[in-house]
Amino acid sequence: MMSTDVTSTVTPSAGLSQVTDRLREFLDTDPYSEASGSGERLHNADPFTGTEQPRFTANTAEDVDRAYASARIAGRTWASRSPEHRAKVLLRLHSALRRHEDLLLDIVQHETGKARIHAYDEILDTYNVCRHYGVTTPARLRPQRRRGAVPGLTRTEVTRTPLGVVGFITPWNYPLTLGATDLLAALAAGNAVVHKPDSQTTLTAIIMRRLAIACGLPAEVWQLVPGPSTQLGPALIAGADGLSFTGSTAAGRSIAAEAGRRLLPTALELGGKNPMLVLSDADLHAAVDGAIRGCFSSAGQLCLSFERIYVHEDLYPEFCAHFAEAARKLELSADFAYGPGMGSLAGPKQFARVSEHVEQARASGARVIAGGRPVPELGPYFYLPTVLTDVSEAAELYAEETFGPVAAVYPVSSDAEAIERANSSEYGLNASVYSRSHGVETARQIEAGMVNVNEAYVAAWGSIDAPAGGVKASGLGHRHGVEGLYQFMHTHTIAEQSLVPIAPFGPLDQTRFARTLTTAFDVMRALRMK
Repeated sequence: MMSTDVTSTVTPSAGLSQVTDRLREFLDTDPYSEASGSGERLHNADPFTGTEQPRFTANTAEDVDRAYASARIAGRTWASRSPEHRAKVLLRLHSALRRHEDLLLDIVQHETGKARIHAYDEILDTYNVCRHYGVTTPARLRPQRRRGAVPGLTRTEVTRTPLGVVGFITPWNYPLTLGATDLLAALAAGNAVVHKPDSQTTLTAIIMRRLAIACGLPAEVWQLVPGPSTQLGPALIAGADGLSFTGSTAAGRSIAAEAGRRLLPTALELGGKNPMLVLSDADLHAAVDGAIRGCFSSAGQLCLSFERIYVHEDLYPEFCAHFAEAARKLELSADFAYGPGMGSLAGPKQFARVSEHVEQARASGARVIAGGRPVPELGPYFYLPTVLTDVSEAAELYAEETFGPVAAVYPVSSDAEAIERANSSEYGLNASVYSRSHGVETARQIEAGMVNVNEAYVAAWGSIDAPAGGVKASGLGHRHGVEGLYQFMHTHTIAEQSLVPIAPFGPLDQTRFARTLTTAFDVMRALRMK
């Protein structure tokens, strides 16, 4: 029932020819030219083959300064455009994305090594974001009436203006969702952006930027400045009117400290050690299916992935058996086509971390019931979907984020224990609860910014009208929803007083003024006025 044999299917890569062919159809210049700076030429390993590929010339701090200067000038004109004008650019981008969907799928796979179905998750998210902000932004940016200080005498409205130029630092694991789509709300709000995509996944941002320009976005409003974070970070923070960062908690703390000194509006999505809870009344089949998707999508290199699974002891043996079997049946492939269940890790750094975490856990007494080894015959960074049991606190992966296709399963005796152990982490990004009868009630007790009930992660993340973000060490701020729009804007309250001042005047001396206002507020309370 808990065999460690592995039977995952592996198939050879279909090659990069179709990526090259589609790029040639779309581009007539060096694809990296519009993101290159004045630094050194950078190279990255292709995830499927390990072959070093030349990418772009890195930007320098001086390049970042120039990008901010150009974006600031162009941003003034962009901010003066109506919200309707800016929203139409996003809706046109939705249509352009549809026409170039296969190209973007190829590029995302080429840069990250993920399976095509998981690259499509990014496409789907981009459709969602373009449509949502394209449709809702005009109404949300109109002046909003609020109840005034003195009903009938005070007219109050709230207006919003863009921050100016927002600096974005985005990661490699979801280069379309987090590296290009993420800044669309800032653009819809009327900001310009200076964007440092990860050096490994810059091509995705280049293609999306080019599509956005073709749809009416002024080129200078979206500036690309890829390069080493250690060299560009200070300049990116120094020139920004607001910041957005997605990455590790350690880096996020450093950025938050510097942003705090400048009092910059800052959005941070940081690390996670996301839990899944399988309660005693869970649908076992649905829970196993959710665990497979929640743990192994994008080879586990998903900020929302589950690495801790707490299963009621009555279901634990059967869940482990079915989960391990399903993990062993996942098809691994380097193919540029739909079908495989998982792709490769993105590169040598992640491959080393996953391998070290699994071996250290094994040495600490953990049992590997599925996976637990690389697949070099398929590619240099392929690693089998891995399920562990009997993981002790001595294992690094017990509390630390692995960020790979590795999940540890633990038995619990009650719902209360499951909730307590889920909340025991310093992180609080995403969680999932499987239960037929009281999933929502349990979810309300989980310390996470997003909690899914009877789903892995797509339900909360895909609810684009609701905020997505973390609590505790998993970050600050939100993306999606009205919160994701307003976080890139200044809020202004404008109140116009009519007829009389809110102060003693004429027949109302100080004593009568105080008595009159006290009585008025008693009436307002009785009438339950806002």
